[in-house]
Amino acid sequence: MAYLIDGHNLIPKIPGLSLSAPDDEERLIEMIQRFCQRQRKKAEVFFDQAPPGFAGARHIGLVLVHFVRQGLTADEAIARRLESLGGEARNWTVVTSDHRVQHEARVRRARVVSSETFARWLQEINQSRTSEPSPRETPLSPEEVDYWLQVFKKGKRDRNSPK
Repeated sequence: MAYLIDGHNLIPKIPGLSLSAPDDEERLIEMIQRFCQRQRKKAEVFFDQAPPGFAGARHIGLVLVHFVRQGLTADEAIARRLESLGGEARNWTVVTSDHRVQHEARVRRARVVSSETFARWLQEINQSRTSEPSPRETPLSPEEVDYWLQVFKKGKRDRNSPK
């Protein structure tokens, strides 16, 4: 399952983010990137009102970011993307609280998740990331080091022994 995200619809739903902040889009992209890494999913996020010369799509890790040109809305761009997916739209989830976009997604048989729900998911991922060390951040105990040294020494002896 992959996600099509209405970026400017999502930003106000996340505590600490604001549409008036100069780095709101970058911060949201970082949060979505962490979500995608953790969930092993991909996402496309749409932002409208791109300044002249900045419109277009850019890959940032697992996230494809669409900066929608002025004169076209993110809602319209999401609808066009759903249309281009055809029957594959059913494999996508649209993240928005805009009722018109939700309707368009359902017509195309895509799943719909409200921006409020997705914002909670992003917060959970971010909180778990900061409160739980990853396995690489947790040092091995002396006993674990000894155990793994023995395992690797045994494996080396087995490879070098005559057959």
